[in-house]
Amino acid sequence: MVRHEKIPGISKELQKIVYANMRKVGARRRAREAFKDIQLSIDHILFKIPSDGLKMKESYEVNSRGLEYFSKSWVPQTSPKAVVCLLHGYGDTCTFFFEGIARKLASSGYAVFAMDYPGFGLSEGLHGYIRSFNRLVDDVIEHYSKVKENPDFRGLPSFLFGESMGGAVALKMHLKQPNSWNGAVLVAPMCKIADDMVPSCFLRQVLIGAAKLLPKRKLVPVKDLAKFAFRDVKKRNLAVYHVLAYKHKPRLRTALELLNTTQEIEQQMEKVSLPLLILHGKDDVITDPSVSKALYEEASSADKKLILYDDAYHSLLGGEPDEVILKVFGDIISWLDAHSS
Repeated sequence: MVRHEKIPGISKELQKIVYANMRKVGARRRAREAFKDIQLSIDHILFKIPSDGLKMKESYEVNSRGLEYFSKSWVPQTSPKAVVCLLHGYGDTCTFFFEGIARKLASSGYAVFAMDYPGFGLSEGLHGYIRSFNRLVDDVIEHYSKVKENPDFRGLPSFLFGESMGGAVALKMHLKQPNSWNGAVLVAPMCKIADDMVPSCFLRQVLIGAAKLLPKRKLVPVKDLAKFAFRDVKKRNLAVYHVLAYKHKPRLRTALELLNTTQEIEQQMEKVSLPLLILHGKDDVITDPSVSKALYEEASSADKKLILYDDAYHSLLGGEPDEVILKVFGDIISWLDAHSS
């Protein structure tokens, strides 16, 4: 993906906002305000999902590390069946595509909560920088613990919903809190980065050394992720409106943390014990579907289900033809319904 993307049909003033340096959160928040309505009006099935009857709330809170982070909730007017906590992928945010995902789940009767990790989206921190994946997981646990302690939701079943890197966050949360969740939905989870996306062994050793000296530098080579994430070309072209996404080369420390995290998860799959729904596209070349199969086989969970979708790419809920997206949503909601009763 290129750094400066031309968005058709917008003014020069808006294009300048897209071209602005998103390193600091102020620029990202200005971009979100400028594009919020434009994003929700694009021709994508996720943004045609009605939000009538949903109570939506956006908040900025300060965590125990003193970082201000963004969170959002979508709650049905009727009594919710359960709590679903969303975990976004690398470079992503809980706005834009996740907005449509959240609306669909909430309109199906679930109280849905999401947050931007520090350094991503509308939360404070250097854009795209993960100093410590474990610390990121602790930040997420801190926020969702408060959600679950809310008297309005305390007695409800609670589920993790992780997409891509968010799947790794969900698994790490479970390993830290083995008995805290009633289940997890993992969409193309980052249990392992596909071999074609990982630098060679020699280059990896070079990067490990460089990360100690220049942890924040954007030097890690990466392929065009949109091309490999979105099978539907029309939807791939709409990704240009995702103005808050981190689209540069990964920062050295971030890349190292992601590699180390996937290795840790691979070594601890048998410790995963909560009910699992794992969904993956068979043609995903960003995260490896064979590792999702390994997770399904090795997890000690007595209640687990794996669904692999023929011909599908990485972005199952954003980049596939409409009929596939609706099928994936149907599979997810059926599983949640069965586990919330």
